[in-house]
Amino acid sequence: MNPMRRGHVWVACVLAAVLMPAESGAAALYKWTDASGHVVYSDQPPPGNVKSEILKGPPPPANPNAMKEMATKELEYRQRQLDKAEAGAKANRDQTIAKERADNCTQVKGQMQQLAQENIVIYRINEKGERVVMDDAVRRAEREKLGKWVRENCAV
Repeated sequence: MNPMRRGHVWVACVLAAVLMPAESGAAALYKWTDASGHVVYSDQPPPGNVKSEILKGPPPPANPNAMKEMATKELEYRQRQLDKAEAGAKANRDQTIAKERADNCTQVKGQMQQLAQENIVIYRINEKGERVVMDDAVRRAEREKLGKWVRENCAV
């Protein structure tokens, strides 16, 4: 056999051995140099006391769903971040509303105290733009209206 042709045969054998799917388990590939000086690859150990090298098998097949799983995890992470930001914004809005409500309640309660004090003269502006003194009946009606608002809107 022509030495060039023999080299091609060995290359083909090596490629076939390397490219063959490995059985589950420890299918080892051996490499050694024979008496003629040719490098030999085989799935069988060399005969006798010939020094050989065990080659590692091909790496395990890649996870075909790795990209999809990574994209799903990234999407879940972004959704959690978005949910966290929305929760923070809602908490800020709720806090602002609660502060405004407390301020309004304080202001209305102060108005009710002023209306209750008979020694203070309170004026209103009528539709003509004139100042008009509030009498006791108007003061009482205004206090009742404000009291109802406080009961509905303020924690007592």
